[in-house]
Amino acid sequence: MGATGYYFHNDCKLHNMGEGHPEAPERLDAIEDRLLITGVADALERRQPNPANLAEIKLAHRRIHIAAMRGMSEWLEEDDVAAGTTQHFSLDTDTSMNSKTYRAALLAAGAAVEAVDAVLAGELENAFCAVRPPGHHACGDKAMGFCFFNNIAIAAKYAVARHGLERVAIIDFDVHHGNGTEDIVAGDDRILMVSYFQHPFYPEGGALKRDSNLLNVPVPAYTKGMDIREVVDGIWIPRLEEFKPQLIFISAGFDAHREDDMGQLGLVEADFQWITKRIKYVAQRHCEGRIVSVLEGGYNLSSLARSVEAHVRVLADV
Repeated sequence: MGATGYYFHNDCKLHNMGEGHPEAPERLDAIEDRLLITGVADALERRQPNPANLAEIKLAHRRIHIAAMRGMSEWLEEDDVAAGTTQHFSLDTDTSMNSKTYRAALLAAGAAVEAVDAVLAGELENAFCAVRPPGHHACGDKAMGFCFFNNIAIAAKYAVARHGLERVAIIDFDVHHGNGTEDIVAGDDRILMVSYFQHPFYPEGGALKRDSNLLNVPVPAYTKGMDIREVVDGIWIPRLEEFKPQLIFISAGFDAHREDDMGQLGLVEADFQWITKRIKYVAQRHCEGRIVSVLEGGYNLSSLARSVEAHVRVLADV
């Protein structure tokens, strides 16, 4: 069996949206600590990513959005110097950036892109990217929902544009609908997106698009793990088997855990473990086990860390 890559960069922790914000640098610390304490870290091949380049970001985002992000970062750096302390700029009611956000977002996207290269080269069987900011709410032309660049969508577009893959699948199991990913990949029949998400919930609208490459399943608040398992086996798996992906991406959100008050779904670690096993089964049948998983949500530090451990254990066979 091939190795499982673990992509991490300390600079992803420098992005900060202010005291008390749930999408905090401590999320990565909690994951790191859990993997070390449990010994799972010993089974992983640790890699430090480089920032994605602009050509890679442009696969999913418009120039004006990239330029705005870069320009705001430069402006904030000047403000930090003038004020002698870290400044923030709010993009919406729950999303803000500091002078380190732009680099952190480039590193997060870069991790996903480099994982694609390594997995397709056979250096790794699969990979988990412990990065932030998350990405799946970032649309082609705007940041939102704690997200600035869409890490998974960039990596999926990269896989088809640069590696020539004809079929890649994105599996999104966050409590929130991956509206940004949907915005970017809708209508691209080389990319199949499947997901579940709490509905009605943030973001407003849910799965309104009806493109043939989208299979997004809304579920009501308080849905528990066994019901989600029925969605996976009854709806996701048949579509994935029909599609026969050459590479599978996972937008790995753990805020559907019952201890996470950012949502109202009732999953536990065993459910994330089971879902990952089912995804891995499809990957082994159709794409030599090739999976690139990227962290999305999960804001209760304890349940996040335990859930990531369960997810990574399956990827690494430990």
